[in-house]
Amino acid sequence: MEVIDRIKDQLSSHPVVLYMKGSPDFPQCGFSGQTVQVLKACNAQFMYINIFEDPEVREALKEYSSWPTYPQLYIKGELIGGCDIVIDLHNKGELEGLLAAAS
Repeated sequence: MEVIDRIKDQLSSHPVVLYMKGSPDFPQCGFSGQTVQVLKACNAQFMYINIFEDPEVREALKEYSSWPTYPQLYIKGELIGGCDIVIDLHNKGELEGLLAAAS
């Protein structure tokens, strides 16, 4: 399976996907850790992909999303953004609605 097809499959198979550095239990960058904390504060159910474990996805996703940094949060297959955007949406009370609509 081509790497872009794998990404599309991951995004279509799970309503909320976080591409991050590390895992929710052991984030390997502060931005990934903050994003996980926000998702947990929203009681979000999400699938994560540790980009360090899949270098092909790590490189291809930058092109696929036109977003050069990680983490990247997707809801219903749509890129929401990185850490700053996720925090901003949470502070505005908008993230919870997006997450609720995805489940």
